[in-house]
Amino acid sequence: MGARIIPFFEKVTETFSYLVIDPPAQAAAIIDPVLDYDPAAGRIRTHSADAIAKMVQAEGLRVEWILETHVHADHLSAAGYLKKKLGGVLGIGSNVWQVQRILGNLFNDKPAIPPGAGFDHLFEDGETFRVGALDVKALYTPGHTPPDMSYMLEDAVFAGDTLFMPDYGTARCDFPGGDARTLYRSIQRLLELPPQTRLLMATTMPRAAAPTPSRPPSPKSGRKTSMSMTASPKTRSSRGVPRDATLETPRLFLPSLQVNMRAGELPLPESNGRRYFKIPIEASTL
Repeated sequence: MGARIIPFFEKVTETFSYLVIDPPAQAAAIIDPVLDYDPAAGRIRTHSADAIAKMVQAEGLRVEWILETHVHADHLSAAGYLKKKLGGVLGIGSNVWQVQRILGNLFNDKPAIPPGAGFDHLFEDGETFRVGALDVKALYTPGHTPPDMSYMLEDAVFAGDTLFMPDYGTARCDFPGGDARTLYRSIQRLLELPPQTRLLMATTMPRAAAPTPSRPPSPKSGRKTSMSMTASPKTRSSRGVPRDATLETPRLFLPSLQVNMRAGELPLPESNGRRYFKIPIEASTL
């Protein structure tokens, strides 16, 4: 019996989380979980994460891993919450330190966050690990952000935001540490996978046709529909592609970065016991 993969779609931020199960071992991994946040009220809720936890508990699963494909900029991560609730080793790409350094400077964090702080395991390219008896391989696919990792399991690859659903194209590369030429090479790596490979993305974007397609896109379909990276990387600037300049900053950009660079933990309390998100002026011009 192979892996069982269950998607969870969060409608507000239009993002996917995944629960990966090895049925014989009753072992599981959670990929890119979402924490609900109302910016107008500064209110955090756990409905989306609790839906995953409810299934884990109902089926008697043992969570071995909680995996982040990258430091997301469009939603708050529920990795810290689910780790406390369900256990598991929290992993991300080893270059997360680059994002932590950039964002630490942006938000003037003092003391500075130590490199890799908050994460239990930092993956290197080609590293293998297991969920139960299932073999998983970490593929380094940077460009959207420096630590981007895709996770290959059987005929499925969890590609994070390196690619979006086929009707929208590729990730943007104007976020902290993003690089268009690097993203181009990462996309080519994914498109060179066998045609039967399923590409499971983290984000649909507003133009996506449906939140749960009957069959995930494959490298073959992605090759036809990746809209922003069809030319040679030599024609791209190192900072972004023409489309990126037309895109709005994600609604939860600033709070997401402050939580996700801390492995899903909120900023430390101030002297009055309250926690705060900082809003630096002109933060979109990183």
